[in-house]
Order: sequence, then C-alpha cells, then structure tokens
Amino acid sequence: MRTTYMANDQTVERKWFVIDAEGARLGRLASEVATLLRGKHKPTYTPHVDTGDHVIIVNAEKIELTGNKWSDKKYYRHSGYPGGLTERTAAEMRDRRPEQMIELAVRGMLPKGSLGRKMFKKLHVYSGPEHNNDAQKPETYELKG
Repeated sequence: MRTTYMANDQTVERKWFVIDAEGARLGRLASEVATLLRGKHKPTYTPHVDTGDHVIIVNAEKIELTGNKWSDKKYYRHSGYPGGLTERTAAEMRDRRPEQMIELAVRGMLPKGSLGRKMFKKLHVYSGPEHNNDAQKPETYELKG
C-alpha cells in the first residue's frame, strides 16, 4: 500500500534564486515569487509545511506598472493615532522605498498566519543591482512570460 508523501522541516531542500526585476511587471513578478517562496513548484510541496526556496530580487527600483498606476495606485499606512493615515502614490514609493512595493505585493499573496510569516522571511529585496548573498551561491531564475 502506498502512503502519501509529506515533507517536514528536516527533509526540505532549499535553493537560492536571484531574480532581476528590471522591466518586470509588479503583479506578475510577485505571483511567481510567492510560488517559489511557498514551494508550489516542487513535487514535494506540502501545504502545511514551508517547503519553499529563498528568493533574492535585485533592481527593485526598475519595476514596471501598466497604465496610470504610477499616479493612481495608493499605498496607505496608519500610525494608530487619530488622523494618522498617510498615503503615498506608487511613484513616491518607487522613489523612496522601491523594495517595499515588491514586499507588500508578495506578502499579500502568501498565506496569512505564522506559516506565511515564516515564508516571507526567505524574501530578500534590493533596490540596486548588487546583493550581499553571494556566499549562498544563488542560481539565476528567469521569469516566465
């Protein structure tokens, strides 16, 4: 009789991938990165275990949006105090914190709860072309489409 394979933390093999975000669309990049972080591209995927890989994203400042999203898309934060709502457009986010645009998009596509937080820690985003994870010997990952 066959049994269903279930991965656990001791049997998971993790790789490191580098993705160049230059010219990539934000949502399409984020959905592919979320798939890598969850481990859904592996045959050993198990829903209740973090089977995903580490992902390094470089050139976050060169991400693209379609249409008028640079001026129409808003990012909101609230300090917790009355009147503490602040909003930024996507263009302001690109100028000030381009890494945060990608992080917010990917975080929204990961599971909510402790498993999603554990997966999100494996995402490393850099605004420029340089990263400091050379010791992990990351492989280059080509985006589909």
